[in-house]
Amino acid sequence: MANAVIKAEMRTKAGKGSSRAIRRDGLIPAVVYGAKKDVTMITVDHVSIMKLLNTGSFLSTTYDIEVEGKREMVLPRDVQFHPVTDWPLHVDFLRLAQDAIIAINVSINFLNEEECPGLKEGGIINAVRYELELNCPANNIPEAIEIDLTGLELGDSIHISDVTLPKGVTPLIDDRDFTIATIATPSGLKSDEDDEDGADDAEGTDEEQSVEVEATSQKPEE
Repeated sequence: MANAVIKAEMRTKAGKGSSRAIRRDGLIPAVVYGAKKDVTMITVDHVSIMKLLNTGSFLSTTYDIEVEGKREMVLPRDVQFHPVTDWPLHVDFLRLAQDAIIAINVSINFLNEEECPGLKEGGIINAVRYELELNCPANNIPEAIEIDLTGLELGDSIHISDVTLPKGVTPLIDDRDFTIATIATPSGLKSDEDDEDGADDAEGTDEEQSVEVEATSQKPEE
């Protein structure tokens, strides 16, 4: 799938005064760096960047930056926001080669909750991680990692070894089979089960005491 294109213009001046003037014109100052090339100072359209930010996956998506008719594949690496208005003030783009491998956080989507017996019994998804740290080819970054909950029971755990990753994608943490999520029993459900167990124990004790009393009353006098 072709990358979305971000159109940009070259800028020659840096500094706070220049950046403020750029923002007044509806643009955002930005830089493109990496791949052993000089840093390129650019401006990008504020409205276009806001639309991309609102997708929720801006920092995990590759784009083509087009400057003066030339395109380079980039990955947004940092966005600075205004502390009050939360508007983007500056964007850093990392320049990528086609065969580059990059470390990136990818979100997790849980599928088929209706086919999960543990959830039907009142369990909940206890997510240990909401994102996975992955090594991905620059031209094959998944939008999300999907995890199938079909058939999972109360108390079951999902580990990274249970997940099928796209071709060429590997976990950044490779020294252990870490947990991603569990199908947990809610505390309220546990309390109800404990109460039932306690009631059963008490009922058994009462029955035993009744039998003992009855046996004593039937014992002949000496």
